[in-house]
Amino acid sequence: MVYPAHHRRIVEDLMGGKFILSNEDHYNSLKENEKFYQEFFKLSFDLDMAMKPEFCYLISKDTQENFSRDVCIFVAVLCYELDKDGQNFMEMLDYHEFNFEEVDRFFENSSFIDLIESNKAIKDQDGRRTLINGMARRNIVHKSFEDRFIFTQAHRVFIDFAKELAMRKMAVSPNENNATVSQS
Repeated sequence: MVYPAHHRRIVEDLMGGKFILSNEDHYNSLKENEKFYQEFFKLSFDLDMAMKPEFCYLISKDTQENFSRDVCIFVAVLCYELDKDGQNFMEMLDYHEFNFEEVDRFFENSSFIDLIESNKAIKDQDGRRTLINGMARRNIVHKSFEDRFIFTQAHRVFIDFAKELAMRKMAVSPNENNATVSQS
């Protein structure tokens, strides 16, 4: 069987938990052969492939890994602290170059200290550096220097997840809605 160009790299990257970004060579081959790869990952590994204009990644229905959870918590705390500091966190995630010292300051002075201290991936500087290095290996951030990084467009997966979670939390069941109206 003849596979599309860059097949091995596409499979290795996606199976390794990496986001394939639109500026990478093998993204174009993936996009051109999207239907093939949708079927390939579903039939071979029972994984769904999410293809976005800026990136591509795999989704598993049954996962026990904690990395995504740790990234979600990291991004959530960082966004909260940026917002509390009066900064537009979406603009900061899209365009700002962060340095470890700046991130450490936000986490060390956070009002979510109990959450931070209970999560080994973000509770101290070493844990955060390890998490950020893991995010770099998966194309969620790009390290511009050893102590500096920018977020790639892949961070939107975690923002969208947080948004979806918040919307579910804010949703009111029909019975609760009727009870509110009848009490008025």
